[in-house]
Order: sequence, then C-alpha cells, then structure tokens
Amino acid sequence: MLGDGAELALTRAGDPEAGVTVVLAHSFALDRRVWHRLVDALPEAAERPVSVLAYDHRGHGESSAATLTTALVERLADDLVELVDGLVPRGRLVLVGHGAGGQVLTSATARHRDLLADRLAGMAFLSTGVGWLAETSVAWPGSLGAVLRDLRAILGERIGSRLDKATTVGLRWVLLGENPDPDDVRLVADMVTAHWPDTAALFRPGLDRFGREAALEVAADVPVLAMVGDRDRLVPAAHAEALAGAARDGVAVVLPSVGHMLPLEAVAQLLPRLVGLAQAALRR
Repeated sequence: MLGDGAELALTRAGDPEAGVTVVLAHSFALDRRVWHRLVDALPEAAERPVSVLAYDHRGHGESSAATLTTALVERLADDLVELVDGLVPRGRLVLVGHGAGGQVLTSATARHRDLLADRLAGMAFLSTGVGWLAETSVAWPGSLGAVLRDLRAILGERIGSRLDKATTVGLRWVLLGENPDPDDVRLVADMVTAHWPDTAALFRPGLDRFGREAALEVAADVPVLAMVGDRDRLVPAAHAEALAGAARDGVAVVLPSVGHMLPLEAVAQLLPRLVGLAQAALRR
C-alpha cells in the first residue's frame, strides 16, 4: 500500500534477496500482463540471482483507480519509487519501461535523483519515444481512438465481446508487427479495451504536458538500452537512437518485423539484453 492508501498490484519472481532487481513498468492503457513471458524467464536465464518486479500503474490493471489529480506521469513516477523503496530497499536496480512506461522511469530518475543515484545501475527503454507520440506516429491516438469511439457510439456497452472482435484487426495493425501470435493479439485487445476510453481520457492531459528532455541527462550515467521494432507505427527508430545517444554507454537496437508490443513480440531478442544489464549491474 502506498502512502495515500492506493494499492499497486504486482508480480514478483526470482530471489527477493538478490543483489539486483529488474523493475518492469508497462505502457499507458496496458497492464503488467505485457511482461508475462519475461517475468519468470529473466531470473531463470541469469547466471547469478536476479529479482524481478512487475506491477500495474495506478489506474491500470488490478491497481487502485486514479483520479484527475493523480493521473499524472509524475505521480506514477513517485509511486514507482515508493514501491521500490518499500519492497526492495537494498541492492542495485535496473529499470525497464515499455512505451509510456519509459516516461515514468525518466520522471522517477529526475524527481528522485538522490534516492536512486547509488542504486540505479541500468535502464532499458522499449518502444519509447523522446517526444509525445502524437507528433510523430502514424496511428496513435487519432485513428485508433476514432475507431474505438465510433464503435462505442454504435454498440454502446451492450455486447462487449463484439467491441473486442471489431477492434482486433485495427489493434493488430497499429500495435503489432508482422505475423503476430494470435494469443498476443487477443491479449493486447483485452488490455487496451479494458482501459478505453476511461483511462485514456484520464491520463491523456498529463501525458500531453510531460516532457523527457531533462530526464535524458539523468540516464546518461548508467548503461542504457533502447530497443524499437522497425514495424512500430508509434515510435520511429530515430527515437531509440536519440535515447541511446544521450547516454555515455547507450545502445540502440532496431528489430526487424517487430511492432510496438516488443515485450510480447521479441522475447528471444530482448531477454539476453536484459539479462546482460542485470549481470552488469552486479559488477558495478
């Protein structure tokens, strides 16, 4: 439970006493299920003990609801630091963010520089942009938002399954790459429709106001991995290159045929990179 009474749902794996904890922050209008292929795989793949913590942001998944005053990137960043400080008070940290989860990470490192300075040992930005996505993406939030709004206007809340089926094709095109796993398509549709339109409307103003420029300087002192798919219709590859370029030890990786849902689509490529960050953290 957080200081204001909010509760964050979470999943833990690995050794809770490990010297390094990998914290997984999901994107806007998703939930921690996006990490389901990595949570157990990470500690199993590591040579030395690693702890993994995946959680639902406030207002998402199974966590407490957000309000107009708490639906802010900065508040989610404070939640992250409070959660980690309470559950993992010792050891190195590797912070991993997908999409807007990367915004939460950079806000956390900027707002809590003193708390994280001695512990932060690596960061990974997966499908994360360096500016608000609407400025450069070809699909979000305009076209997808219009599709979902039109369908809700036609179908209302009468038959939720019809809404899910009707949006699946559009969600697949917007969020996934070539030949996606049908299970991934269904999971993405379930996560997005569960958070649309209420969560989207609540968090959009705060996301619009948030900037990453100052926070990029904070990440410069630790190894940074920035990965993006070349079929990502929300985040161009240049954004990953900019994030990696802001760090002295930054690496940008562009994955062929992969869309925006990198934690689901590219586990084989992502897992060894994250294990590498975790193992390097133990040597810092």
